[in-house]
Amino acid sequence: MSEAIIVALIGGICGIISAIIAAIIASNKTATEMRVAQAITNTKIDGLTGEVQKHNNFAQRMPVVEEKIENINSRLSIVEQKVG
Repeated sequence: MSEAIIVALIGGICGIISAIIAAIIASNKTATEMRVAQAITNTKIDGLTGEVQKHNNFAQRMPVVEEKIENINSRLSIVEQKVG
């Protein structure tokens, strides 16, 4: 084989190897970025889940509070009638 062919083959092999290494590095970087983004998303979801639970607890207690207010208003009306 001529020297030009050998040089071209060596250059091609080096190019392929460098492209493979670059692809592996890019893949690892992308995977790391995805793990970080997923961790951030999970943290946000956990925070929102806590807020929803607080809201649901509040929503369950409100009818009880409203009923107690109605009872207090009824008693207050009775007292006002007796006094007035």
